Amino acid sequence: MKGIRLGSMFVLLVSIMFFCRFPVKAQAASDLDLAYRWAPVHYQDTDDSDADVDYLTAVDYDGDWNTQNNWEHQDDDIHWLKGTVYYSVTETSTHWYLVYSFYHPRDWVDYPDFGLDSHENDMEGVMMVVRKDGSPYGNLEGMVTVSHLDFYSYTPVGSPLTSGNENIDGAVRMITTGDDTRPATFQEAKGHGLKAWDGADFPGGDGVVYYPDKYEGEVPSSGNDRSVKYRLVDTFAIGGLWSHRNDPQTFAAWGTFLGDNGKDNAAHTAWAWDDHDDGPVYAGEMAVDPAHLTDVYFDGLGNFRTAYLRNGYVE
Repeated sequence: MKGIRLGSMFVLLVSIMFFCRFPVKAQAASDLDLAYRWAPVHYQDTDDSDADVDYLTAVDYDGDWNTQNNWEHQDDDIHWLKGTVYYSVTETSTHWYLVYSFYHPRDWVDYPDFGLDSHENDMEGVMMVVRKDGSPYGNLEGMVTVSHLDFYSYTPVGSPLTSGNENIDGAVRMITTGDDTRPATFQEAKGHGLKAWDGADFPGGDGVVYYPDKYEGEVPSSGNDRSVKYRLVDTFAIGGLWSHRNDPQTFAAWGTFLGDNGKDNAAHTAWAWDDHDDGPVYAGEMAVDPAHLTDVYFDGLGNFRTAYLRNGYVE
């Protein structure tokens, strides 16, 4: 018996030494799990003159990929307007870049002669910069949002990132939901410019608070619903948004939605988003080359690589 006990202790000691020298890496998360982990709590302001025009939904919310009828169909059935957010994941050896795209059928104003102040289709969004740290989901280091023709950059408390060619515009506020702490984003009514949530209540007191869900999206009960699910949809899903990138019913040009209400063909996807004055960053880089955009926007990057292990936008 004594020999057996000594033998067992020897095996245990060898096992401990092995795992200390060669630690087991955490199992990699799926793209959906990773996107869900860092998907924002989203504060969507609404205008009470026509609140449902500000609800999030899918590009094909009306059952087709013809984006030239999305303005007209928006009023047809409110039950079509289920909360939906598109996501994509690109990866280097040091970081994941998660892009979330928020779609509305209309960018609008509430006066009759809207001319070029409105347009059919609207898509703005946010990129999360997540460092790989050996854990399944990594650590959020930075966030860049799209607000019309400008990008805004933010960092959470404890981030090593500092201002690079672009100044950091503020802090990422984190909200605890269940077991996770998520970044919070805010989108204005009508024009839908997107920034970090500043911690304040909605202008005018009414708005929709969306929470991410892997599979289910909900329609808000009103323009002041504070708990609504949005479903996460992979940009690269078969038959999805990226699959239609060359569809003439969906796009008038590369990354430019087809639309003929108000200003023609005025809304863009992530692979065509552009800040009008950010120097050596080209249109679409938030999706196509997020590592370069991050390298330009931030300093304090530490161990940082720009070669992609995978990038669905260029593969």
